[in-house]
Amino acid sequence: MVKKFIDKLRGVERDVIQGPEDGDAPFYAAQGDEIGFFRAAYDQRLPVMLKGPTGCGKTRFLEHVAHKLGRPLVTVSCHEDLTSSDLVGRFLLQGEETVWQDGPLTKAVKEGAICYLDEIVEARTDTTVVIHPLTDHRRQLPLDKKGQIIDAHEDFMLVISYNPGYQTVLKDLKPSTKQRFVGYSFDYPSEAVEREIVARESEGLDGDLLEKLVAAGRQARNLKDHGLDEVTSTRALVYAGQLIQAGMEPVEACRAAMVAPITDDPELSEALMEIVRAHFGAEATA
Repeated sequence: MVKKFIDKLRGVERDVIQGPEDGDAPFYAAQGDEIGFFRAAYDQRLPVMLKGPTGCGKTRFLEHVAHKLGRPLVTVSCHEDLTSSDLVGRFLLQGEETVWQDGPLTKAVKEGAICYLDEIVEARTDTTVVIHPLTDHRRQLPLDKKGQIIDAHEDFMLVISYNPGYQTVLKDLKPSTKQRFVGYSFDYPSEAVEREIVARESEGLDGDLLEKLVAAGRQARNLKDHGLDEVTSTRALVYAGQLIQAGMEPVEACRAAMVAPITDDPELSEALMEIVRAHFGAEATA
């Protein structure tokens, strides 16, 4: 245990495939029947699509259920430069030899891990088609460069996520990809659940400050239709709570976590700060 703690502090590299660590599962406060849904999908090895806004808990949910199921989790953060070779693998030169190196998806397929492609709409469409044979009765991964087809391990499961709020003509999943998955839609949690999450993740934020912080964040979301592309996420509230616990003034903590990362527009920034000051009252010294 001491070695793991020291390794974490030092940023020691780890293999892509990591089994669940000993101890409790990562904290997750359920909002509905999403855990039951996922267990049913896993029992049938159905590919799963998680939809919801940024910072609402999709990744933490998956970390939680993977731990509960006792399965290793491989996470790939998708981006516009992600190639199919980045997922499945490529030939590399080692000295005078050419050797094949498996990508994270191939490793997960072989070893029976849950593979999570986070924000898949950010990846190029010619990259995402590589997952199609894994999402139907075949459960196979073609390695075209090697001329091989890999049958997925019986415990392998594919999970993707995306934010429907970012859908555009250029960035959206093809219907031919979507219909291969079973889906679950997430949203920001109820106020009571959000307070529970922020209190837990900030390691015991004071009750009065906690209520003001969550109330301010929830009201700030009303600006979504007034020029904000993104709204205050549960993750942002957690960050603000952690900054407050570290000794920052609440208003400045909110500015750093809930305003500055969301917008550069002076008017929108001031509108958000007015909400923060209104909730923190006498503490709003900035």
